[in-house]
Amino acid sequence: MSETISGTMSAAEVDALARAARAASRETMSLPTAVKDAVLAGIATLLAEKKSMIQAENAKDVTAARAKGIAAAMIDRLTLSDAVFAQMIKGVEEIIALPDPVGAIENLRARPNGLMVGRMGVPLGVITMIYESRPNVTIDAAVLCLKAGNTVILRGGSEAIHSNLALAAVIREALRREGVNANAAQVLPTTDRQAVSRLLTQEENIDLVIPRGGEGLIRFVCEQSRIPVLKHYRGVCHIYIDKDADQQKALPIIMNAKTQRPGVCNALEGLLFDEAIAAEFLPLAVRQLRQAGVIVKGCPRACGLSADCVPAEDSDWGREFLALELVVKVVSGFAEAKAYIERYGSQHTEVIVTENYSTANRFIREIDASAVMVNASTRFNDGGQFGLGAEIGISTTKLHAYGPMGLEELTTRKFVAFGEGQIRA
Repeated sequence: MSETISGTMSAAEVDALARAARAASRETMSLPTAVKDAVLAGIATLLAEKKSMIQAENAKDVTAARAKGIAAAMIDRLTLSDAVFAQMIKGVEEIIALPDPVGAIENLRARPNGLMVGRMGVPLGVITMIYESRPNVTIDAAVLCLKAGNTVILRGGSEAIHSNLALAAVIREALRREGVNANAAQVLPTTDRQAVSRLLTQEENIDLVIPRGGEGLIRFVCEQSRIPVLKHYRGVCHIYIDKDADQQKALPIIMNAKTQRPGVCNALEGLLFDEAIAAEFLPLAVRQLRQAGVIVKGCPRACGLSADCVPAEDSDWGREFLALELVVKVVSGFAEAKAYIERYGSQHTEVIVTENYSTANRFIREIDASAVMVNASTRFNDGGQFGLGAEIGISTTKLHAYGPMGLEELTTRKFVAFGEGQIRA
């Protein structure tokens, strides 16, 4: 097929890229751990050596984004600051230190006929990662996929094209230095969605697609793909302030969850107060939020308790603001909080603040989300914070992973059996 995709990449070229990834995966699936770790160490070294060049390319993207009037929260996600750069390198080093999940045999058991049956960790194969804004995802995705024995096709957003191409060059150089097929990590070198659409038809060469970005991107991928998609549409995260909450614990948790980085998927978007504690604590919490620049949109009862609340619109409930905005609601107790979360949550992160052990355990058992926490900020639902090293994304679907996806979530398991000549009767 030779038709052209937007004049930048033909359909045949997209097909060839996918075939090259499949061919490379036949090599990477059996790479020794030492070789994989050497590639990752090379990536960390090259990131440090080429930092100035990469940041110069990133500056081009940031300048263009500002000229287009992109929101400040999105600019923050786009920028490869010194702190983000240091975290990228640290993330690579943390993944090197993690045990290799490939080849490990678990649950080896003897059957009555003496056959030993277990399950071995194996790579998923070829993973396509489609993402927006954060160029550091290029590094996170590549090193996680490579350590887990997968190959990866990366397609970042148009707003980060210079950054992503610079980072991809570093990854491919590290692969070549260790004698590994450089097609184990490829970047789709076009910003046109038609090329992505073509890539999403490659079910014979690609095993899994992971979109990471806004709801529009994820729905586009799901509608276009013939390949299984691991997704989360939105990060609508809540904190429920139980009647037995410690207010001194609750206030810093609320402020951290909403204001530290409001433009990320694990930021707080909805705050629920038990009516037994609302009159005393809600006005204080709302005042602190307003002082931090947060627009607080409340239900009628919340607005009656605090002049700092503005009435919420119907469309605000269940909304992912990704900005210094949130909704506040007074609920009659646990049952109403649970019902609200079931209606408006996105199965991402849900938190209860309480000193009541029984209520905390009930919340953990009954609330369905990829991470459910007690007395902690929503911001902890993150692969690095959970000890996974860097993450490739957070899944709010349950097949085959739920929550932050680290190394183990980028593998599957096959059955292995050891016999001594057994035959089936």
